[in-house]
Amino acid sequence: MFRTVMTVGLVCGAALLASACGDTKTERGLSGAGIGAAGGAVGGALLGVDPVTGAILGGAAGAATGVMTDKKQIDLGKPAWK
Repeated sequence: MFRTVMTVGLVCGAALLASACGDTKTERGLSGAGIGAAGGAVGGALLGVDPVTGAILGGAAGAATGVMTDKKQIDLGKPAWK
């Protein structure tokens, strides 16, 4: 059980950190929603909850985090493709 909780915690933490990727609030919100939905679906499946419910909750949390962050708050540096 502890391993499952740790895995879910790491996935959710990574999703929240990466949700600030993007130059505008819209980009950060969209990327946060996608990452949060993926993390929520995996977390829901690991915890025995419906993955769709996990994806909806994770997507909402990721989108909200992405929209509420500012580019200055999380700067991951220059993208690899530039």
